Amino acid sequence: MHFFSLIWTFFRIGILNELAYRVNFYVQLLQSLLSLGTAIAGLAIVFSHTNELGGWKAVDILALLGVFMFVGGMIRIVIQPSMSQLMEDVRQGTLDFTLTKPCDAQLLISISQIRIWRITDIFLGLGVLLTALIYRGTSVGLTDIMLFTLVLFTGGAIIYSFWLMLATLTFWFLRIENILVIFQSMYEAGRWPIGIYPHWLRFVLTFLVPVAFAITVPAEALSGRLTTNSIMTSILLSIFMLLFSRWFWKRGVKNYSGASA
Repeated sequence: MHFFSLIWTFFRIGILNELAYRVNFYVQLLQSLLSLGTAIAGLAIVFSHTNELGGWKAVDILALLGVFMFVGGMIRIVIQPSMSQLMEDVRQGTLDFTLTKPCDAQLLISISQIRIWRITDIFLGLGVLLTALIYRGTSVGLTDIMLFTLVLFTGGAIIYSFWLMLATLTFWFLRIENILVIFQSMYEAGRWPIGIYPHWLRFVLTFLVPVAFAITVPAEALSGRLTTNSIMTSILLSIFMLLFSRWFWKRGVKNYSGASA
């Protein structure tokens, strides 16, 4: 209960901070709509020349686009701003204020910043996903929904762990913003099925920059492509990433010398 109460407190603070600049909501909505329109236009151009892309039909890739926007919204709401704040606190030596609080420091830095207006990406993503499922016409059973939720959760855990490890590098290398820019560029590749890329890039997007488990695998759960091997790999990898990122975070904190050091 304390865990959820703490999350709600930070969420409420984030809402109050964002409400001070309400015009940001309309700016964010416009940006999200432009991004969605550009993505759909790209799909229309590609499928005006072919009926399938790597075995995926247009409606299936539209569903994948919905997952891409949904996951991207979750990243931009809390993960990206919180990890950016962590890097800034390490550089300025103000992480002391977090480390001295009577609560788990990793939890605090993981929810320290919330950009509530990014929720527009989540709603638009859900809208695109539901539209694709309705347009496809095939029924989605309870098992499909449960598997989708499971692999979406494991994919989110993998992405969070990956971001945490990147941000933790700040304890050793103060300027790593370029690494985050590279991740953002690689993440954009997730709007297309991983299977269409060359083998080397497929490996990178699956294990080095785990975009596949966050986007393609959940989309496969709704299109009947999900295999038992993908499910087990996603679960095991998420557990490993969570444990390893926790260990890596603790190692990083031991190398921290802040303003009070």
